[in-house]
Amino acid sequence: MIGLVIVSHSEPLARATVDLAMQMVHGDPPPVRLAAGAADGFGTDAVAIADAIDALADADGVVVLTDLGSAVISAEFALDLRSSGHPVRISDGPLVEGTTAALVRAAGGGTLDEVAAEADGALGAKRRGDAEPAGSEPDDDGGGDRASAEVTIRNPLGLHSRPAGTLARAAAGFASDIRVTDLTAGRGPANAASLVALLALGATGDHVVRIEATGPDAREAVQTLEDLIEGGFGEMPEG
Repeated sequence: MIGLVIVSHSEPLARATVDLAMQMVHGDPPPVRLAAGAADGFGTDAVAIADAIDALADADGVVVLTDLGSAVISAEFALDLRSSGHPVRISDGPLVEGTTAALVRAAGGGTLDEVAAEADGALGAKRRGDAEPAGSEPDDDGGGDRASAEVTIRNPLGLHSRPAGTLARAAAGFASDIRVTDLTAGRGPANAASLVALLALGATGDHVVRIEATGPDAREAVQTLEDLIEGGFGEMPEG
């Protein structure tokens, strides 16, 4: 699993960021280390960042997320100070959104490149003005089963952060390529394993979405996501 190192000038900010991101993960989260606050309580320390990276030496790789510009400089310096040799990516993404997106993708078993890409593109979830904000068409390699379903979103707030995270985590567990399109708004298709892409759909309650999957477990994947959406992600009032 990919690990995360959170670099911030403020330890309370770093802890709050991780606490928020953890709300989107069900089950075992990826390993996370903080390198936040210098000796006087505010600032960043390259040695502390290097130690945090080294502490994740058993991970398949590490994505480093930072807040202010000088934190990036400290993180880059830390790469020269660390003693471990596992691969590391320093993300250009925003701290809060990037940490949340990366944590969800890492929890779903994403590769280092996939987790880093989620962190780097995390602001895309706020850009909903484009006609096609959510990604490309499904991969078509000429093989594998195909399945699809159309379902109405039942929970009033739609695919906000928590249900989108649940959907992304579930989608990441399948080998098939899974895409979600908001038919009501005409947006998508979005990569169902990407929290950022799902949020960018802006799909709200009563919108009809189409789930499409291509691959060896396409039917099971579509059924699982359809059940999650029809169940309202546990947000529907009882009775």
